[in-house]
Amino acid sequence: MTREAEIAELVAAAREAMANAHAPYSRFAVGAAVRLTDGSIVTGCNFENASYGLSLCAETVALATVNAQGRFADVAAIAVVGGAMDGAGQAIVTPCGRCRQVMNEAEQMAGRPLAIYCATPDGGQIVEHSVAALLPHAFGPADLGITPVRKN
Repeated sequence: MTREAEIAELVAAAREAMANAHAPYSRFAVGAAVRLTDGSIVTGCNFENASYGLSLCAETVALATVNAQGRFADVAAIAVVGGAMDGAGQAIVTPCGRCRQVMNEAEQMAGRPLAIYCATPDGGQIVEHSVAALLPHAFGPADLGITPVRKN
């Protein structure tokens, strides 16, 4: 599979996850897809709560699911797609600050740079970012002397 096809597949998975968002308060759906080193994809979507502060972002849901599978160090790339549930607008959504921090953790634990693909809700436009560009001067495991741990 070509690099372009892999990116398109990852964005399509994020778009599919976006359709499952539980966002009755903001009416803003977000889907995320994480590609692992073996090529498999794990998805997540935002999950809101009436107590707004307890809501979960799509990126965090997907990465927590990866971790629950014991695969946190196997993260290779992440795609994020979001937009209004009424279909209005085609803006490219980037991860919030919390999700950028979680992505930094994933990158440091994986021991490799992660590509972050942010796309319009229709998948027509895709922008690639690095974790460093999204979260300059990040604080993470390496600052605490923690090195990646491979689970076999």
